[in-house]
Amino acid sequence: MRWLDHREGIAAPLRGAVIALGNFDGFHSGHQAVAGEAIKWAHEEGSPSIIATFDPHPVRFFRPDVPPFRLTTLEQRQELYLAAGATAMLVFHFDKALASTSAEDFITEILCERFGAHGVVTGGDFTFGQGAKGNVDLLRSLGSEHGLKSRVVEPVKGHGDVVSSSRVREALRDGDPQLAAQLLTRPFAIRGIVEHGDKNGRKLGYPTANVSVENYLRPKYGVYAVTGRILSTGEELKGAANIGIRPQFDPPKELLEPYFFDFSGDLYGQEIEVAFHHFLRGEAKFDSLDALTDQMERDCAEARRLLS
Repeated sequence: MRWLDHREGIAAPLRGAVIALGNFDGFHSGHQAVAGEAIKWAHEEGSPSIIATFDPHPVRFFRPDVPPFRLTTLEQRQELYLAAGATAMLVFHFDKALASTSAEDFITEILCERFGAHGVVTGGDFTFGQGAKGNVDLLRSLGSEHGLKSRVVEPVKGHGDVVSSSRVREALRDGDPQLAAQLLTRPFAIRGIVEHGDKNGRKLGYPTANVSVENYLRPKYGVYAVTGRILSTGEELKGAANIGIRPQFDPPKELLEPYFFDFSGDLYGQEIEVAFHHFLRGEAKFDSLDALTDQMERDCAEARRLLS
């Protein structure tokens, strides 16, 4: 799949594309509806389809001190967009230059001139340009003057309300990965490189794969039933994972620590993806390591049951 940079021109075969415009971080069912409309429209026109995203997220640019809230990495988004059927992913690198681009210039100079877009599809609440002054009405009116067509997709409702990234984040912070998965249409997953740790899990008989949480949203700290995937081989694993600061051990260190059942290979240096399926319990400090080991045994038994 092509990975396009908004600051650069694009190859001739990709001009005349239909672009799904949005941030599309979680790529939940609402995002998928916008992308799906763009892909369908592009197929009808015999044109390429492009799904856009912003990196860093505009909120991160304007408020750099906010806690991490990302639901996917760019690499995960690229795979999701490819699976949806898009021809390419367009990354808007959100920096001072883009933040100061007027809504009118965003349409005429970037969408029309630089990308030669045939059409754009957005959600009804999409805003863009300096001061977020651009909206779907401006896209429709100014875009049409420059030969750019546009369509708007209505909000998607699910499980009692409009599906949104905010609802996904709230579900994860509340320890409800199942609701998050229903909104996303897949489990929330953290991807990272397995690092060497202090080997506490190995000493307890539960060797874990230590992964940094980095810029991902922090789900509720605690123990989860998870599945894992080794990216280099595609091997699928089942297990239980703790995410949090490990209060049993000093010094506190924030980590994702999955223990995979019936796996004895070496994961150090491997990139893995850990998907959250069920919340088992909150993070806790135990009176002794024996008490912790007993609880880990119960956690693994429950995770096996839930994942079976």
